[in-house]
Amino acid sequence: MSLPEVQPVEIAGGQVIIGGMLPKLALIAGPCLVEDLASTREMALRTAQVASEVGIPYIFKASYDKANRTSLTSPRGPGWRAGLDILAQIKVDTDLPMLSDVHEVAQVGPAAEVLDVLQIPAFLSRQTDLLLAAGRTGKPVNIKKGQFLSPTDIQHSISKVLSTGNRQVMVTERGTTFGYNNLVVDMRGLPIMRGLGFPVVFDGTHSVQLPGGAGGASGGQRNLVAPLVRAAVAAGVDAIFLEVHPSPDEAPCDGPNMLPLGELAPLLRSAMHIFETIWSTNDNGQR
Repeated sequence: MSLPEVQPVEIAGGQVIIGGMLPKLALIAGPCLVEDLASTREMALRTAQVASEVGIPYIFKASYDKANRTSLTSPRGPGWRAGLDILAQIKVDTDLPMLSDVHEVAQVGPAAEVLDVLQIPAFLSRQTDLLLAAGRTGKPVNIKKGQFLSPTDIQHSISKVLSTGNRQVMVTERGTTFGYNNLVVDMRGLPIMRGLGFPVVFDGTHSVQLPGGAGGASGGQRNLVAPLVRAAVAAGVDAIFLEVHPSPDEAPCDGPNMLPLGELAPLLRSAMHIFETIWSTNDNGQR
């Protein structure tokens, strides 16, 4: 199997490196949104402990503001300024790299002061001003491929960030619209996007969403997270993205597609085994 080298993305001063010549599978994980300081910090610590025990480099993820909810009444979190303050405190307390979504150009500067990775939400993956603002911070930028984009279309979003002189870019697959209230993952898209020369992340939990499929909220099929993650790692991705929660059915959002925290370790172990097997047989001789 041929796995091309991709541009390495160095996060938090090299605390985590995604892609590169001798890559290690990385994990981006955490709850859907910042709920409050105590519970979000606890989730960060518990997830970090699992990652440490399994031996996988880890970036904590939680959205400080879920601005793209299904309905007006859907929970969004504590607000973007309060949410960033909570993430800043968790970063001090845990020393973990932080990733969160940025939705508006005005948020980019304050977010870059806290976050180690700026994430562009899938619905905003073509927003030129937002991509340029994120790129200009010099921080790594994770672009989630829009549900409406083909794998090759994401090159234009990448180019917008590159035009700022920032080459610290990675792209995330999170499923493609497949009729109403459904997504499908085309595994061909993973090597196609990786062939653009930048690391590819697979979002195993949003890929099993049923957008708007629960009336005023999104449904999900969390039983399909594990097989899709294993398939994506076999196809050759550099990191996996998972929303996890101790009690997904009690979470304020994305519960139906979030992975229970207790199921994280076995999934990571199987994914890492597949990753090591793929790279040990890479005919480019890179591992």
